[in-house]
Amino acid sequence: MTWLLVVVGLLGVSASGPLMAATAAPALVIAFWRNAAATAVLTPFAVRSRTALTGLRWADLRGTVFAGVMLAVHFAAWVGALKLTTVAAATALTCTQLLWVVLVDRLRGVRPGRAVLLGCVVASVGVLVVSGVDLTVSRRALLGDLLAVVGGLGAALYLVAGESARRRLSTTHYTTFCYGTCAAVLAVGCLATGASFVGYDAHVWLLLAAVTVCAQLLGHSLFNHLLAVMSPTVISLVLLLEVPGAALLAAVFLGQAPPAGVYVGLLLVLVGLAVVVRARRAPTEPVEPVA
Repeated sequence: MTWLLVVVGLLGVSASGPLMAATAAPALVIAFWRNAAATAVLTPFAVRSRTALTGLRWADLRGTVFAGVMLAVHFAAWVGALKLTTVAAATALTCTQLLWVVLVDRLRGVRPGRAVLLGCVVASVGVLVVSGVDLTVSRRALLGDLLAVVGGLGAALYLVAGESARRRLSTTHYTTFCYGTCAAVLAVGCLATGASFVGYDAHVWLLLAAVTVCAQLLGHSLFNHLLAVMSPTVISLVLLLEVPGAALLAAVFLGQAPPAGVYVGLLLVLVGLAVVVRARRAPTEPVEPVA
């Protein structure tokens, strides 16, 4: 049963990229509705257990708000990348959030081991290979690659910022506050850019509902549940399969076939990240997957 849930969760997060790439709406609008809908679903559960908020500190709320802002940066950049480059490249380069986490830890005085450094180097070379190949394709694709890397940075800061807050907040309360903040920031972005919240056809709304259910609720929720019975390291390794999963789904349903050189870079990114995951000590607190 556990591995069945793993497969379902993996399919959910893998479908995220292709679904959003196929949605004919601005990136900020897609990101907004994904988080707003998830917040609406989670809020009743958070309200039902509001007594758990007793003793909440301002520092916890501040950290959660900052995490929500960084999550907005992640989604805005990643969904934007999906509109400019291939799903495979955008998904893999966003997964470099792990490299940013290692860098943040180093700035905080945590010295990475040799295996972690080796994995970072291999993954970074993979990023350069993907970006170099995409530069020969178009500047548009290269811009998408850069946005995906920025999306990885946003995801890393989201995870780091939320670490202390989650020690005192339940997963339900943390994700509700965080997704709500994220949706609010993205709403401001939509208003600032003149993007319309409504006025799309039924097909677009169906895709928005699908990405909310598949990635935000099924993908995230199932992997958070599985953290109770599987180690974070195993979960992190499983989540790396999102890259080939998303690439396969994009090839089948969107007809995307990146140049052969991109696949070489993606392989290097995956190998490097796998080395980093295995070398890093498993965190004491569960880390929510970002997709």
